[in-house]
Amino acid sequence: MLNTAAQARNHAITPAYDQWLLWVTMILLGIGLVMVYSASIAIAEANELLGNQSRYYLYRQAAFIFVSLVAGYVTFQIPMEWWQKMAPHLFILAIFLLVLVLIPGVGRNINGSQRWLSLFVVNLQPSEFMKLFAAMYVADYAVRKSGQMDSVVKGFLPMVAAMVLVGFLLLREPDFGAFAVIAAISISILWLGGLNWKIFGALVLMLPVAIYFLIVSSPYRWERVVGTLNPWADPFGKGYQLSHALIAFGRGEWFGVGLGASVEKLLYLPEAHTDFLIAVIAEELGFVGVLTVLMLFSWLVVRTFKIGKEAVANERYFSALLAQGLGVWIGVQAFVNIGVNMGVLPTKGLTLPLLSFGGSGILANCIAMAVLLRIDYENRRIQKGLPA
Repeated sequence: MLNTAAQARNHAITPAYDQWLLWVTMILLGIGLVMVYSASIAIAEANELLGNQSRYYLYRQAAFIFVSLVAGYVTFQIPMEWWQKMAPHLFILAIFLLVLVLIPGVGRNINGSQRWLSLFVVNLQPSEFMKLFAAMYVADYAVRKSGQMDSVVKGFLPMVAAMVLVGFLLLREPDFGAFAVIAAISISILWLGGLNWKIFGALVLMLPVAIYFLIVSSPYRWERVVGTLNPWADPFGKGYQLSHALIAFGRGEWFGVGLGASVEKLLYLPEAHTDFLIAVIAEELGFVGVLTVLMLFSWLVVRTFKIGKEAVANERYFSALLAQGLGVWIGVQAFVNIGVNMGVLPTKGLTLPLLSFGGSGILANCIAMAVLLRIDYENRRIQKGLPA
């Protein structure tokens, strides 16, 4: 009787969801909002099409975050069983959108890339949602095919065919960065889902060769690699963006030049509020600011894997693989974005999750975080002996 009462008290005290996960997500969104505003003031004031409004991107980002949080709240109400059931359909929908964006006159071309669908008020970037739906599809596939993951023909090749199709569509845009992230998500989930280690080993050995051929087959990718190796050789051409990002990192030193005091954002560093936001953070907030962002992302990734481990203990394998796949998504994309800003990786159009300006990215990220919160919520209910 006493034990039952104690258990009831513990259940009442234990939060229904991971409050730390929610707070870290909100902190990253908050940092992003402040830094997007700081990084975009100059470009907004200089743009006559935007009415020379210094707060243009601030208002847009705030609206994106608000809509995304509402979407996240709705997503949290949906049981994981529904997501698993709908995973193949959502994946097909994402493929349809990737096809749609390539149709002349339908997809929007910005800066030489055709990645967006115009919704009049905003632009939709299907590749952001493909990351989420691909993670769901591969997690569901690994669970459904769990008894055939040792087979190349029955377990591995069907997924390879699906990813080749996705890769073909993304490279047509072109969006090599999104394809790299989706490939990392898919390979990680398959490995965690029980893919034969020999198949996995062969895949890992083949990947560098495939990446090499993708780079040399495209002049613009090769130029980016060359520009990354020595940006100072052509600081006003191929190395322009990276050289200014490195200058921003150098100026920031330990504690930065102060919030709002960046020089590089004054129309020197292109895409300062999107792909190169971390460079502005480095300049204004210094090493301490960058380290804070890295620690928040690191905690987030570690927590996703812990949530996945708890789902495994509850024998909810789809939820486990999806949680870990979402962790790989956030971790890999953050790593690539920061690596690009620091000149460790070739320049590519990948935003910093939860921070960079962009409606599609913020919306997809918030939905992903809501799904993680739902997985944790169901884990906690099962551990209390309640239905998920």
